[in-house]
Amino acid sequence: MTIVKDSANRYYASFVVEINPESLPKTDNSIGIDLGISTFATLSNGEKILAPKPLKKNLKKLAKFQRKFAKTEPGSKPRERRRLKIARLHAKIKDISFPSECCANGMLRKRTDFLHKLSTNLVKKYDTIVLEDLNVSGMVKNRKLSKAISDLGWRQFRTLTETKCEKYGREFRVINRWEPTSQKCSYCGFRGGKKELNVREWTCLNCGTFHDRDVNAAINIRMGC
Repeated sequence: MTIVKDSANRYYASFVVEINPESLPKTDNSIGIDLGISTFATLSNGEKILAPKPLKKNLKKLAKFQRKFAKTEPGSKPRERRRLKIARLHAKIKDISFPSECCANGMLRKRTDFLHKLSTNLVKKYDTIVLEDLNVSGMVKNRKLSKAISDLGWRQFRTLTETKCEKYGREFRVINRWEPTSQKCSYCGFRGGKKELNVREWTCLNCGTFHDRDVNAAINIRMGC
């Protein structure tokens, strides 16, 4: 066993166990998942899971702590005290509990717990899970979106889902990030061109099918576009 202390001076016991997980029973179901900001995940079956945003609620306090930290002298005791305050607030943000209205399907709890429960639920229900290969590192460079994206935990969700698929004998697939998932009609395949982010619903000019932007993208992701 290894005792680990994190940046917020919290202690954890780390240990390894050997397990032999059994494969889950086949469901003959597959699901495509479109990740977003206002809606954390839209599934190809039409289900939407709202995004918990713990950072947004603590943003002013975090900014205040960081301003004070920047004014302290490197190597000084006041600087270490303020660093610790920032680290503890980040730990709180990671572990914070959410109100029941955060998740449309009733899933709440802490952010990490939310991601664990969501990924486990999906792995139990579906034989194949398909995600889009999002360029998270590049997207967080956008100053307008960086905080919101970092707040959601997309990368952690993908890692958890992929790991659990491997553990329980499910198939995990990722489609190319350049696939036109939001432009293509999932019914007839017609490409209607790029759409602004504020366009949430649209009608296919070829077949007349009415689409919810996110649900259509999730269906295209499931089909590999």
